[in-house]
Amino acid sequence: MQPTPEHNEKIAKLTFASVYPHYVAKMEKKGRTKAELHQIIEWLTGFDEKKLSELIESKASFATFFEQATLHPNAKLIRGLICGYRVEEIENPLTQKVRYLDKLVDELAKGKKMEKVMRG
Repeated sequence: MQPTPEHNEKIAKLTFASVYPHYVAKMEKKGRTKAELHQIIEWLTGFDEKKLSELIESKASFATFFEQATLHPNAKLIRGLICGYRVEEIENPLTQKVRYLDKLVDELAKGKKMEKVMRG
């Protein structure tokens, strides 16, 4: 199943700042930490704490967020279902990157070890 063009457009306009508190809440609810969340975000995007704060403060869209990111070379190893989609089959590059992040958050929240989540 592929996301629709409307779905892809909605994701591109969504702000990272609007989703970030949900990521934090999911981590904390499952006994993980905000620091661990930041660690996987940094692994995927290259963003340190300062850059992440700037992106949140400026209410950067996911399009802007991932335009500024340097995706980890092993990101392509992220596989599986998230939100009903196989991340490795998503054709829209931006939607795929957002779902990569969702998948990492989900795996960490489910108790997967950090080394496994960060794929090598």
